[in-house]
Amino acid sequence: MQSHLPFSDVVNVRFRDLDAQGHLYFANYLVYGDEVLGAYMEELGLNIMDPLIAPCLIFTVNIHCDYINEIGGNSVVRVAAGYSRLGTSSADAVFELYNNADGVLLAKGGVTQVFVDPTTRKSIPIPSFYKANILERQPQLAAAI
Repeated sequence: MQSHLPFSDVVNVRFRDLDAQGHLYFANYLVYGDEVLGAYMEELGLNIMDPLIAPCLIFTVNIHCDYINEIGGNSVVRVAAGYSRLGTSSADAVFELYNNADGVLLAKGGVTQVFVDPTTRKSIPIPSFYKANILERQPQLAAAI
């Protein structure tokens, strides 16, 4: 695996994740990326699973995925996640899926996140503690802010 992204986790491909052709259903590439990105966000201190206590909501306003190689049943996939851009109230999060056995890149994609006030549902600045934690793990993003 040749990823420069700061966080990764392993996902076992389940039978229920496959399509009728026996490979990973296209939307599940995004699910895997989102699950691991969520784990990274929690590691950075942003728990958004309970909207009543979360400091913000996060709306996904754009999503994309490049499918590079097939993912078959019984595969083990390593998903890497991180950020590629930090703005004032939005950020681009990215993910890469690799074959865990041989490190071959299978797919890559990303989402644009907008940080939102839970009450007004209007965009707000990225919480300062969260931005600081991202920059601690990915200091190269500071140059573009």
